[in-house]
Amino acid sequence: MVYTGVTMPMAKRSRAKPSRAKHVRRSVTLPSKIARQVESLAKQRDLSNNRVLVELIEQGIEAQQQKEKAFFQLAERFRAANDPEQVKQLGDQLGRFVFGE
Repeated sequence: MVYTGVTMPMAKRSRAKPSRAKHVRRSVTLPSKIARQVESLAKQRDLSNNRVLVELIEQGIEAQQQKEKAFFQLAERFRAANDPEQVKQLGDQLGRFVFGE
């Protein structure tokens, strides 16, 4: 016995989104000294130049975020300080933070 014209409803398939992060292609011109350093690091660590650049950028972003966090913590300590000597010391530290030594 064969039934024709009857279709079974199929459950909608949930399409799993790819777990891979999207990559964006960028073109960057590096000074020759830095390009040589990147190539040297890549060779030492047996990585591609691109992978070394990605890791260096990630580390730089993380360092910048930590520096910003440290600045705001220092600024908060400066605002909360009551002792004039401590205020002067923290103010000097903030000045060095902003303007360098």
